Amino acid sequence: MEKTPSKSSQARRFCESKDSVSATEAPLASAPSMGRTQPSPTHSALPPNSPSIEGGGKGGGSALRAVLFDMDGVLYNSMPYHAKAWHRAMTEFGFDLPEDEVYLHEGRTGASTVNLVSMRQHGVEETEERIQEIYSVKSAYFNEFPPAEPMPGAFELLQKIKAQGLKILIVTGSGQHSLLDRLNHHFPDIFCRELMVTAFDVKYGKPHPEPYLMGMQKGGLTPEECVVVENAPLGVRAAKAAGIYTIAVNTGPLPDKVLTDEGADRLYPSMQALCDGWEEFVASL
Repeated sequence: MEKTPSKSSQARRFCESKDSVSATEAPLASAPSMGRTQPSPTHSALPPNSPSIEGGGKGGGSALRAVLFDMDGVLYNSMPYHAKAWHRAMTEFGFDLPEDEVYLHEGRTGASTVNLVSMRQHGVEETEERIQEIYSVKSAYFNEFPPAEPMPGAFELLQKIKAQGLKILIVTGSGQHSLLDRLNHHFPDIFCRELMVTAFDVKYGKPHPEPYLMGMQKGGLTPEECVVVENAPLGVRAAKAAGIYTIAVNTGPLPDKVLTDEGADRLYPSMQALCDGWEEFVASL
Protein backbone atom coordinates (compact mmCIF):
# COMPACT_ATOMS: atom_id res chain seq x y z
CA MET A 1 0.00 0.00 0.00
CA GLU A 2 1.40 3.36 -1.00
CA LYS A 3 0.94 6.39 1.23
CA THR A 4 1.07 10.11 0.51
CA PRO A 5 4.14 11.92 1.86
CA SER A 6 4.30 15.36 3.42
CA LYS A 7 6.91 17.99 2.63
CA SER A 8 10.51 17.39 3.65
CA SER A 9 11.88 18.92 6.84
CA GLN A 10 15.04 20.98 6.67
CA ALA A 11 18.31 19.06 6.60
CA ARG A 12 20.32 19.17 9.79
CA ARG A 13 24.09 19.39 10.04
CA PHE A 14 24.89 16.14 11.81
CA CYS A 15 27.66 14.18 10.08
CA GLU A 16 27.40 10.70 11.50
CA SER A 17 27.65 7.03 10.50
CA LYS A 18 25.42 4.02 11.03
CA ASP A 19 25.66 1.09 13.43
CA SER A 20 26.73 -2.22 11.97
CA VAL A 21 24.17 -4.94 11.25
CA SER A 22 26.16 -8.14 10.86
CA ALA A 23 26.33 -11.14 13.13
CA THR A 24 29.08 -9.50 15.18
CA GLU A 25 29.41 -5.80 15.81
CA ALA A 26 32.69 -3.96 15.36
CA PRO A 27 34.26 -1.67 18.00
CA LEU A 28 33.16 1.94 18.03
CA ALA A 29 34.88 4.10 15.42
CA SER A 30 35.63 7.77 15.96
CA ALA A 31 32.72 9.99 15.01
CA PRO A 32 33.33 12.88 12.62
CA SER A 33 33.04 16.35 14.11
CA MET A 34 29.75 18.15 13.64
CA GLY A 35 29.33 21.05 11.26
CA ARG A 36 32.25 20.24 8.99
CA THR A 37 31.64 20.12 5.28
CA GLN A 38 33.14 18.03 2.52
CA PRO A 39 33.10 18.61 -1.23
CA SER A 40 30.58 16.41 -3.01
CA PRO A 41 32.12 13.69 -5.22
CA THR A 42 31.48 14.11 -8.91
CA HIS A 43 29.47 11.43 -10.69
CA SER A 44 29.59 10.67 -14.38
CA ALA A 45 26.72 9.58 -16.61
CA LEU A 46 26.23 5.97 -17.61
CA PRO A 47 27.23 4.94 -21.12
CA PRO A 48 24.39 5.30 -23.65
CA ASN A 49 23.94 1.53 -24.04
CA SER A 50 23.47 0.86 -20.32
CA PRO A 51 20.15 -0.79 -19.35
CA SER A 52 17.47 1.64 -18.23
CA ILE A 53 13.74 2.09 -17.74
CA GLU A 54 12.42 5.19 -19.46
CA GLY A 55 10.11 7.48 -17.57
CA GLY A 56 9.63 10.90 -16.11
CA GLY A 57 7.66 10.14 -12.97
CA LYS A 58 10.58 10.97 -10.69
CA GLY A 59 10.45 14.59 -11.73
CA GLY A 60 13.55 14.86 -13.88
CA GLY A 61 12.47 12.91 -16.95
CA SER A 62 15.58 10.71 -16.88
CA ALA A 63 15.64 6.92 -17.24
CA LEU A 64 15.86 4.75 -14.15
CA ARG A 65 19.20 2.94 -14.23
CA ALA A 66 19.90 1.87 -10.64
CA VAL A 67 18.39 1.13 -7.24
CA LEU A 68 20.44 1.88 -4.12
CA PHE A 69 19.57 -0.12 -0.99
CA ASP A 70 20.22 0.52 2.66
CA MET A 71 20.87 -2.66 4.65
CA ASP A 72 19.70 -2.51 8.30
CA GLY A 73 15.93 -2.67 8.39
CA VAL A 74 15.72 -2.97 4.60
CA LEU A 75 17.51 -6.16 3.61
CA TYR A 76 17.92 -7.55 7.14
CA ASN A 77 15.57 -7.51 10.12
CA SER A 78 18.35 -6.41 12.46
CA MET A 79 16.95 -3.27 14.08
CA PRO A 80 15.06 -5.06 16.89
CA TYR A 81 18.42 -6.42 18.07
CA HIS A 82 20.02 -2.98 17.97
CA ALA A 83 17.09 -1.45 19.83
CA LYS A 84 17.17 -4.04 22.62
CA ALA A 85 20.96 -3.82 22.96
CA TRP A 86 20.95 -0.01 23.13
CA HIS A 87 18.13 0.06 25.67
CA ARG A 88 19.77 -2.54 27.89
CA ALA A 89 23.22 -0.92 27.79
CA MET A 90 22.00 2.64 28.35
CA THR A 91 19.78 1.53 31.25
CA GLU A 92 22.79 -0.17 32.82
CA PHE A 93 24.65 3.15 32.74
CA GLY A 94 21.75 5.14 34.15
CA PHE A 95 20.33 6.55 30.90
CA ASP A 96 16.78 6.47 29.58
CA LEU A 97 16.66 5.28 25.96
CA PRO A 98 13.44 3.38 25.15
CA GLU A 99 13.63 0.73 22.44
CA ASP A 100 11.24 2.61 20.16
CA GLU A 101 13.40 5.74 20.32
CA VAL A 102 16.42 3.84 19.01
CA TYR A 103 14.68 3.60 15.62
CA LEU A 104 14.46 7.38 15.51
CA HIS A 105 18.24 7.65 15.90
CA GLU A 106 19.11 4.81 13.51
CA GLY A 107 22.04 6.01 11.44
CA ARG A 108 23.86 7.95 14.12
CA THR A 109 27.27 6.97 15.42
CA GLY A 110 27.43 5.33 18.81
CA ALA A 111 29.08 8.46 20.22
CA SER A 112 26.33 10.68 18.86
CA THR A 113 23.63 8.47 20.34
CA VAL A 114 25.23 8.45 23.78
CA ASN A 115 25.86 12.20 23.77
CA LEU A 116 22.34 13.01 22.59
CA VAL A 117 20.84 11.16 25.56
CA SER A 118 23.47 12.47 27.98
CA MET A 119 22.81 16.07 26.94
CA ARG A 120 19.07 15.52 27.34
CA GLN A 121 19.36 14.07 30.82
CA HIS A 122 22.43 15.77 32.29
CA GLY A 123 23.23 18.72 30.04
CA VAL A 124 26.76 17.49 29.27
CA GLU A 125 28.44 15.18 26.77
CA GLU A 126 30.18 12.05 27.94
CA THR A 127 33.94 11.54 27.85
CA GLU A 128 35.44 9.50 25.04
CA GLU A 129 36.43 6.79 27.51
CA ARG A 130 32.90 6.47 28.90
CA ILE A 131 31.41 6.43 25.41
CA GLN A 132 33.74 3.58 24.46
CA GLU A 133 32.72 1.73 27.62
CA ILE A 134 28.99 2.16 26.95
CA TYR A 135 29.32 1.19 23.30
CA SER A 136 31.39 -1.88 24.15
CA VAL A 137 28.62 -3.07 26.45
CA LYS A 138 26.01 -2.34 23.78
CA SER A 139 28.02 -4.31 21.21
CA ALA A 140 28.37 -7.23 23.58
CA TYR A 141 24.62 -7.36 24.10
CA PHE A 142 24.02 -7.08 20.35
CA ASN A 143 26.40 -9.95 19.65
CA GLU A 144 24.41 -12.22 21.98
CA PHE A 145 21.62 -12.31 19.39
CA PRO A 146 21.61 -14.76 16.47
CA PRO A 147 22.39 -13.41 12.99
CA ALA A 148 19.59 -11.24 11.65
CA GLU A 149 17.31 -12.84 9.07
CA PRO A 150 16.66 -11.33 5.63
CA MET A 151 13.53 -9.21 5.32
CA PRO A 152 10.58 -11.05 3.71
CA GLY A 153 10.28 -9.96 0.10
CA ALA A 154 13.81 -8.55 -0.09
CA PHE A 155 15.38 -11.30 -2.25
CA GLU A 156 12.37 -11.48 -4.56
CA LEU A 157 12.53 -7.71 -5.09
CA LEU A 158 16.26 -7.84 -5.80
CA GLN A 159 15.66 -10.58 -8.37
CA LYS A 160 12.98 -8.49 -10.09
CA ILE A 161 15.28 -5.48 -10.30
CA LYS A 162 18.16 -7.56 -11.63
CA ALA A 163 15.88 -9.10 -14.28
CA GLN A 164 15.05 -5.57 -15.45
CA GLY A 165 18.74 -5.01 -16.16
CA LEU A 166 19.14 -2.29 -13.53
CA LYS A 167 22.21 -1.80 -11.40
CA ILE A 168 21.85 -2.74 -7.72
CA LEU A 169 23.99 -0.97 -5.15
CA ILE A 170 24.17 -1.24 -1.38
CA VAL A 171 24.86 1.85 0.73
CA THR A 172 25.42 0.98 4.37
CA GLY A 173 27.24 2.32 7.40
CA SER A 174 28.35 -1.19 8.28
CA GLY A 175 32.07 -1.76 8.55
CA GLN A 176 32.11 -5.55 8.56
CA HIS A 177 34.88 -7.03 6.40
CA SER A 178 32.77 -10.12 5.73
CA LEU A 179 29.78 -8.08 4.54
CA LEU A 180 29.91 -9.23 0.90
CA ASP A 181 30.11 -12.90 1.93
CA ARG A 182 27.05 -12.45 4.15
CA LEU A 183 25.11 -10.71 1.39
CA ASN A 184 26.07 -13.36 -1.17
CA HIS A 185 24.91 -16.08 1.21
CA HIS A 186 21.41 -14.65 1.57
CA PHE A 187 21.15 -12.86 -1.79
CA PRO A 188 23.28 -14.87 -4.26
CA ASP A 189 24.38 -13.28 -7.54
CA ILE A 190 23.02 -9.84 -6.64
CA PHE A 191 25.79 -7.69 -5.15
CA CYS A 192 29.39 -7.03 -6.17
CA ARG A 193 32.20 -5.31 -4.31
CA GLU A 194 32.50 -2.50 -6.86
CA LEU A 195 28.91 -1.39 -6.24
CA MET A 196 28.99 -1.31 -2.44
CA VAL A 197 29.48 1.66 -0.14
CA THR A 198 30.42 0.81 3.46
CA ALA A 199 31.89 2.62 6.43
CA PHE A 200 35.34 2.16 4.86
CA ASP A 201 34.43 4.24 1.81
CA VAL A 202 33.26 7.48 3.39
CA LYS A 203 34.33 10.08 5.90
CA TYR A 204 30.82 11.07 6.87
CA GLY A 205 27.85 8.79 7.42
CA LYS A 206 24.13 9.32 7.14
CA PRO A 207 22.37 11.79 7.45
CA HIS A 208 25.22 13.40 5.49
CA PRO A 209 24.68 12.74 1.75
CA GLU A 210 28.23 11.46 1.20
CA PRO A 211 27.34 7.72 1.26
CA TYR A 212 24.77 8.13 -1.52
CA LEU A 213 26.98 10.53 -3.46
CA MET A 214 29.71 7.90 -3.26
CA GLY A 215 27.28 5.24 -4.46
CA MET A 216 26.45 7.32 -7.53
CA GLN A 217 30.13 7.91 -8.17
CA LYS A 218 30.86 4.17 -8.00
CA GLY A 219 27.95 3.38 -10.30
CA GLY A 220 28.57 6.19 -12.78
CA LEU A 221 25.14 7.62 -12.05
CA THR A 222 23.31 10.90 -11.67
CA PRO A 223 20.56 11.47 -9.07
CA GLU A 224 17.88 11.46 -11.76
CA GLU A 225 18.88 7.93 -12.76
CA CYS A 226 18.50 6.46 -9.27
CA VAL A 227 15.98 5.34 -6.69
CA VAL A 228 16.90 4.76 -3.03
CA VAL A 229 15.20 2.27 -0.70
CA GLU A 230 15.54 3.29 2.97
CA ASN A 231 13.87 2.57 6.28
CA ALA A 232 15.48 5.11 8.62
CA PRO A 233 14.58 8.80 8.94
CA LEU A 234 18.26 9.79 8.84
CA GLY A 235 18.81 7.57 5.80
CA VAL A 236 15.91 9.20 3.99
CA ARG A 237 17.37 12.60 4.83
CA ALA A 238 20.76 11.55 3.45
CA ALA A 239 19.29 10.26 0.19
CA LYS A 240 17.17 13.37 -0.32
CA ALA A 241 20.16 15.59 0.43
CA ALA A 242 21.95 13.75 -2.38
CA GLY A 243 19.05 14.65 -4.67
CA ILE A 244 17.72 11.09 -5.15
CA TYR A 245 14.10 9.91 -5.38
CA THR A 246 13.57 7.96 -2.16
CA ILE A 247 11.24 5.09 -1.27
CA ALA A 248 10.75 4.56 2.46
CA VAL A 249 9.77 1.17 3.86
CA ASN A 250 8.47 1.48 7.40
CA THR A 251 9.75 -1.77 8.86
CA GLY A 252 9.97 -0.38 12.41
CA PRO A 253 7.61 1.08 15.04
CA LEU A 254 7.92 4.76 14.05
CA PRO A 255 4.90 6.66 12.72
CA ASP A 256 4.82 7.02 8.94
CA LYS A 257 5.00 10.80 9.35
CA VAL A 258 8.55 10.58 10.69
CA LEU A 259 9.69 9.20 7.33
CA THR A 260 7.55 11.41 5.12
CA ASP A 261 8.61 14.52 7.03
CA GLU A 262 12.20 13.73 6.08
CA GLY A 263 11.13 13.86 2.42
CA ALA A 264 10.31 10.28 1.41
CA ASP A 265 8.70 10.34 -2.03
CA ARG A 266 6.83 7.07 -1.54
CA LEU A 267 6.08 4.99 1.51
CA TYR A 268 5.40 1.26 1.84
CA PRO A 269 4.62 -0.67 5.05
CA SER A 270 7.13 -3.47 4.37
CA MET A 271 9.65 -4.85 1.92
CA GLN A 272 7.07 -7.43 0.86
CA ALA A 273 4.62 -4.65 0.01
CA LEU A 274 7.30 -2.88 -2.03
CA CYS A 275 8.12 -6.13 -3.82
CA ASP A 276 4.46 -6.77 -4.60
CA GLY A 277 4.03 -3.22 -5.89
CA TRP A 278 7.32 -2.91 -7.76
CA GLU A 279 5.91 -3.35 -11.26
CA GLU A 280 3.24 -0.75 -10.56
CA PHE A 281 5.87 1.66 -9.24
CA VAL A 282 8.09 1.21 -12.31
CA ALA A 283 5.11 1.70 -14.60
CA SER A 284 4.43 5.03 -12.91
CA LEU A 285 7.86 6.42 -13.75
